[in-house]
Amino acid sequence: MRKLFSSKYSAGAFNAAMLFLRLAFGILMMNHGYQKLLHFADKQHSFMNFLGMGSTLSLLLVIFAEFFCALFIILGLFTRLAAIPLIIATCVMVFKVHNGDVFGDGETAALYLTGFLVLLLVGPGRVSVDSMIGK
Repeated sequence: MRKLFSSKYSAGAFNAAMLFLRLAFGILMMNHGYQKLLHFADKQHSFMNFLGMGSTLSLLLVIFAEFFCALFIILGLFTRLAAIPLIIATCVMVFKVHNGDVFGDGETAALYLTGFLVLLLVGPGRVSVDSMIGK
């Protein structure tokens, strides 16, 4: 009971928490990217034209972030680098798509943004490919 109210934590608990965070956010985000990848032909002309890049290029960049970068997050490979495109994509979701409505329609995107910011700041933890290769 005393441990439940303690503010101390062990390295093992921290690394397990980071593994869980990576797996949860990576798998959930990868599902979004996979759905866009499957329906690429249907979405390529109707997707948002961000910064005048064209809807096809915008969709390709989102698929890269949501599918491939999420896969890197799951593996813990180049985690901090892979978090950057995901942070950019979720910022676009929160501020452009949902007009900054973090307590309404943009709540899920804001939660993803928070999780990927934590991964950028803290890193992948010891249970990761980054840790195994010494990065």
